Amino acid sequence: MRTTITLDEDVAATLRRLTRERRISFKEAVNSTLRAGLTGEPRATPYRLPAYPMGVRPNIDLDRAMQLDAAFDDEETIRKLEMRK
Repeated sequence: MRTTITLDEDVAATLRRLTRERRISFKEAVNSTLRAGLTGEPRATPYRLPAYPMGVRPNIDLDRAMQLDAAFDDEETIRKLEMRK
């Protein structure tokens, strides 16, 4: 089907970049982009971050990690204040 559309400059620039990267025609770039958007295909593979063991010691309750952090901050603040005397 032949039709005329008006593209925003940023969209046209992105499509031109796509034509250079994939070495395809402008028509193919427009069609593949529209097809991917209309079918809900993901644009790229999702980023996966590898997980590593943290080596958490037993008897440490991570549910209260923020409380523990606040307690350490309090201790450090008290230590600094005492050094000023």
